[in-house]
Amino acid sequence: MLKLENCVIRVGTFGLGADLSVGAGRRVAVIGPSGGGKTTLLEAVAGFIPPQSGRITWNGRDLGPLGPGERPVAMLFQEGNLFPHLSAAQNVGLGLAPRLKSAREPQVEKALARVGLDGLGGRKPSEMSGGQRARVALARVLVQRRDVLLLDEPFAALGPALRAEMLDMVMELATETGATVLMVSHDPKDAERIAQEVIVVAEGRAAQPVETGALFADPPEVLRRYLG
Repeated sequence: MLKLENCVIRVGTFGLGADLSVGAGRRVAVIGPSGGGKTTLLEAVAGFIPPQSGRITWNGRDLGPLGPGERPVAMLFQEGNLFPHLSAAQNVGLGLAPRLKSAREPQVEKALARVGLDGLGGRKPSEMSGGQRARVALARVLVQRRDVLLLDEPFAALGPALRAEMLDMVMELATETGATVLMVSHDPKDAERIAQEVIVVAEGRAAQPVETGALFADPPEVLRRYLG
């Protein structure tokens, strides 16, 4: 179980409070107005922003002393963060270790095949479509085999059909691996598509997860204003 216990997370003058728990293996959407702290929440879990107070634990273990690379957490960013001078296989290999020979390891080939890129490992990002680049980024996260997967709108730039396809793939992979997923999204349809629960982040607070159907059937006022 992932827990944020009485956390206060600060970035400059912005502060976000969080006191919540996410069950192991759950798929959770994180939604709310722009600038509300959704990315801040994920970056705190990933270890990029230490809480000013409180603590973050995974299965009872305090993650505070652990750096981002030491945590059981993988994060997929909105930009994908692919290195343009490296091949798809080399980019995926960086998920195993920061050395280019990782591109030749069987895990890399298996991950590329799993996301539908079998035989395309030699291509550079510039030689691939937006959807293919998103798959490379997802494959890099896949080889890390971490317990917690954080998605910061990595498919926002894709068209509706392709985004839906990528979300379905995330759901399939999470089910196969048992990973816990936290996914930032501005689109309630994305949340309804794959998330079992939703965390609303607004007005400086990240709320406890609520079952997706129940939340959208009777949203709190702050979410009503956001959804319009």
